[in-house]
Amino acid sequence: MVENNLFKNGDWVQGKSRDGELIHGFVENVGDNREIVKVNVVESDNEKAVGKSIWIPSRWTEKLPDLEISNETHLLALIDLALLSKDETWFMELSGKLESIKIHPKINARKSEAFIPGNRIAKLDFK
Repeated sequence: MVENNLFKNGDWVQGKSRDGELIHGFVENVGDNREIVKVNVVESDNEKAVGKSIWIPSRWTEKLPDLEISNETHLLALIDLALLSKDETWFMELSGKLESIKIHPKINARKSEAFIPGNRIAKLDFK
């Protein structure tokens, strides 16, 4: 797992709760001694834990790698999540990235290849 001093608010993590449940979420708070972290659970094998915040030892938690998202659709979904979690700093960061994409669309990454707008068959010419 990761060294205790590397966790900060907003980090995405995975690990186990005190009851052994697998969890995936983001850090809401780091204890003063950095030995415990408060995680907002987004996914878990215990459905009752989803949406709750729990304190767990940081040694049972692993930081997930940061992803660079420059796709407008994904950014809009993350902005919704930032609004739901009332994370103003994250909202402002995501909004800045979204604005950058709108100003410089060719410089930023292409839309996801999994997202195909409209009906591809309608574009075929059967004449």
